[in-house]
Amino acid sequence: MNISAADVKKLRVATGAGMMDCKKALIEAEGDFDKAVEILRKKGMAKAAKKADRVASEGAITVEISPDYKCATISEINSETDFVAQNDNFKELVKKATKHIHVSEVDSVEDLLQTEIDGVKFEEFMKAQIAKIGENILVRRFDKICVEGNGVVNGYVHMGGKIGVIVAATCDKEEVCESIKDLLKDIAMHIAAMNPKYLDESAIPESVIEKEKEIARAQLEKEGKPANIIEKIIPGKIKKFVEENTLLGQKFVKDDKKSVKQVLDEAAKAAGGTAKIIEFVRYELGEGIEKKQDDFAAEVAAQMK
Repeated sequence: MNISAADVKKLRVATGAGMMDCKKALIEAEGDFDKAVEILRKKGMAKAAKKADRVASEGAITVEISPDYKCATISEINSETDFVAQNDNFKELVKKATKHIHVSEVDSVEDLLQTEIDGVKFEEFMKAQIAKIGENILVRRFDKICVEGNGVVNGYVHMGGKIGVIVAATCDKEEVCESIKDLLKDIAMHIAAMNPKYLDESAIPESVIEKEKEIARAQLEKEGKPANIIEKIIPGKIKKFVEENTLLGQKFVKDDKKSVKQVLDEAAKAAGGTAKIIEFVRYELGEGIEKKQDDFAAEVAAQMK
């Protein structure tokens, strides 16, 4: 059967599959374009399934902010290699998937897989992307922060997607929220750089404070400090721990003479009101994933089987 180069090209553009695969699919489908797409998708899904056990620990973190700054979404989408993470097809996939998550009313990856994108289930859409890009790709996690009334959100992505942050604040007036919107992005940048463990002192579990007291006491005893002096020193040690580990207590990266709370309070006051940070989410690419360490020779041998 005569299959034209133009038909092969058209199928390749539509599916991202290789030229020879497209030609074989068109021959198998007897020139039927839709049937050839289906054949490639079926083969692609088999290819995707084969890759699904590979560790995906590279990729990108993406942030999507709604035009009214009332809703923010952060996602981590993983690939196996940094090479693919820098690929334009992967970058487009990440943007598209995150926008889809942003507008979908889902709160788990399992629910996301059942949603519809481009007329197919998200799960099937991802399988087709895996076949096209040639690596295991997965949506690992996502979070959303939405505010109502006098609230504002913003976000920041660092190092091309290695770290991402979304943060939300409430204000006593809408004009204050509008005024601190850009500062909130700077605070998201601060969170990316300084990695605070807690929002403020009230968010630190009592067990953590007790543990810190225990550590401080042991250190001071080792230094030979008397018991009555130790008890006077410990509150200062805890105060320092709170300052260093809470977002509001930390020194602001853009002005280390002031805490994040002081900077926010001053900006809100200048706008004629008050503001309070209520929540933040920080992602670091691949955190918690155990990377698979294969030596190159073993990988080549595995591919040859």
